[in-house]
Amino acid sequence: MDKSDSCTSPTKKPVRVFVDGCFDLVHYGHANALRQAKQLGDYLIVGVHSDAEIALHKGPPVLTEQERYKMVRAIKWVDEVVEGAPYITTMETLDKYNCDFCAHGDDIVVSADGRDTYQEVKDAGRYKIYPRTQGVSTTDLVGRMLLMTRASMLPKHEDAPLSALNTQQLKELTQGSTRKSPYTRVSHFLLTSQKIVQFMGESVKDPQPGDKVIYVAGAFDLFHLGHLDFLESCLQFGNYIVVGLHNDWVVNHYKGLHYPLMTLHERVMSVLAYKLVSAVVIEAPYSVTEELLDHFKVDYVIHGRTPVVPDKDGSDPYEVAKKRGIFRTVDSGNSLTTNTFTQRIINNMLAYQKRNEEKEARELKQIEQSGKAPS
Repeated sequence: MDKSDSCTSPTKKPVRVFVDGCFDLVHYGHANALRQAKQLGDYLIVGVHSDAEIALHKGPPVLTEQERYKMVRAIKWVDEVVEGAPYITTMETLDKYNCDFCAHGDDIVVSADGRDTYQEVKDAGRYKIYPRTQGVSTTDLVGRMLLMTRASMLPKHEDAPLSALNTQQLKELTQGSTRKSPYTRVSHFLLTSQKIVQFMGESVKDPQPGDKVIYVAGAFDLFHLGHLDFLESCLQFGNYIVVGLHNDWVVNHYKGLHYPLMTLHERVMSVLAYKLVSAVVIEAPYSVTEELLDHFKVDYVIHGRTPVVPDKDGSDPYEVAKKRGIFRTVDSGNSLTTNTFTQRIINNMLAYQKRNEEKEARELKQIEQSGKAPS
């Protein structure tokens, strides 16, 4: 179906698309999946599984269900969220929400007993496929977090960011040499101009007369609920949020410990996926400059509750904004940081490793039974 026909013809009802998943440790791969699903129709409904369902079929989730519901709701292509959606997708679910079909990536999803969770809707002809996003997965990101505990295996530079690893090093350290499932793998993400344009969408526009422009800057590594709550709290000062993203080595300067976990390009895509973000400055200067403030006509520069680390020359990175009287701090009430987020994984390392191994085993069994593997 041509989406343009469904949007322009007054005689055709909107095409409703259903997508479901765990959306655990929400990343740009999830966002790109939702973007592609939305392109298949007009109205996107996203079913998010409960903690209990995920634990039964897959293993313990990283995020709580309430965190996952809120994160998915904030992604720009999502029109509606179904909380506690069943892990196995049925015709009953599609009909309940008046959906024309279910959409999913071209990877295999199996239940606890090894069954294809989409078999019923596939058999009924109400299933569409979009390409899986290469270069990222929850398994991959969990592996990067676990890698933080393996200091002796990291690059020689004591606090080098993980982005300093080449593809083979990252693959070996996050997954080991025994990984064989084509769906459980690591490859570095390649950013293209097309991908940026796709993620910009209609939400990225120049500020309009009357808009109040807010500038925030940071790593926004593993974009999580703490980041989202911070951006929401910034809305008390304005409505047009510009996010400045520091490059990997700048982030490593003020965070250390081999941060960031995600490369600059990955972080750009992650931030662009959210409704609240109006524009992104790629490789923003660590110290806010006169030029930056003038270019965006910034009304307020806002920082959260994390300590402000001086620039390399010892200066205050917000000195210019403070002199102009436009610097503000906000407390979102959410104490979650990328570091505490990562600690959740490290504290449950064995459980997550077991989860990923079992997931791969089920995928390999399904591939052997079907005789098919992705290209």
